[in-house]
Amino acid sequence: MTEMESCVRITRAAAKRKAMAIDEDRVSKKRVVLGELRNVSNVSVLTNLNQKRETRKPKKSLGANLIKSSPVVQTLESSSDIDSRSDDPQMCGPYVEDIYEYLREMEVKPKQKPLPDYIEKVQKDVTPSMRGVLVDWLVEVAEEYKLGSETLYLTISHIDRFLSLKTVNKQRLQLVGVSAMLIASKYEEISPPKVEDFCYITDNTFTKQDVVKMEADILLALQFELGRPTINTFLRRFTRVAQEDFKVTHLQLDPLCCYLAELSILDYKAVKFVPSMLAASAVFLARFIVRPKQHPWNQMLEEYTKYKAADLQVCVGIIHDLYLSRRGGALQAIREKYKHHKFQCVATMPVSPELPVTFWEDVTI
Repeated sequence: MTEMESCVRITRAAAKRKAMAIDEDRVSKKRVVLGELRNVSNVSVLTNLNQKRETRKPKKSLGANLIKSSPVVQTLESSSDIDSRSDDPQMCGPYVEDIYEYLREMEVKPKQKPLPDYIEKVQKDVTPSMRGVLVDWLVEVAEEYKLGSETLYLTISHIDRFLSLKTVNKQRLQLVGVSAMLIASKYEEISPPKVEDFCYITDNTFTKQDVVKMEADILLALQFELGRPTINTFLRRFTRVAQEDFKVTHLQLDPLCCYLAELSILDYKAVKFVPSMLAASAVFLARFIVRPKQHPWNQMLEEYTKYKAADLQVCVGIIHDLYLSRRGGALQAIREKYKHHKFQCVATMPVSPELPVTFWEDVTI
């Protein structure tokens, strides 16, 4: 046997062992069929795909990942000082104001927004509770395949925009969901799951051809305009500002803001809000939960977010109800996710059932 033949045999043996390990891993994973989604509020048709969840490091890129969290600073400074404080070039201090002005313009473009009442105007077979069940399941799928939060937000955006344009029957709603996540994964992830993975996770309810066909339908309907600002885009910057006058570790405020932001995607009523408002509302409520006796808003947050406290009242109210399970109480994937220690168990933090009416007055501090 020549040395070359020996190397080839070793390589083939290693490849075979790797293939066998992948097959065993696939067999061990649980699969879920949503089936016919029922039009009820307290529906529970999903099971956890995997009890052991791991934290995935966000991919470094320009665009959505421009702004990262920084350590707490005890003194209030001007906006330019906050933006230019870090030596990290991804902070883009000299350009950050122009970048976020552009992002604010982009998020309100009609092609980038779903209809706020698409279920009433476009859909005949899909209901708000069905959408909630689908989103809740997709959160588990994202956890199973270790997809980033940006991928999840883009997935929901694609779904809402597509359903604003095309009528879908309830039997194919799950197909829309996995196809939208496939598109978002290709757009955002370094190593996206394969088409076969998304077929498998539905217990092969849909074939590879079904997923590919729906993928094409979504791309054509959205006219291939896939990139848009998400809640994450604004949340990173808003959270940094929120920590400026807070003597609390960012390790608690960050996951709490992320938790509240993810809760917002469960509720159809939140579709009408642009990502920047959802991000600002998540920060508002997070500060209230951590410091219930302190006014959650201040002039610096107003300057950065471009929202007054009164502008956020309705949006904060919806997220507050979600946090208290007064809305979407049967949808547990996000709640279970943020009960883990790696997220500081923020889903278990207590909060007052009522928000003081004085919070909605103009900030004078």
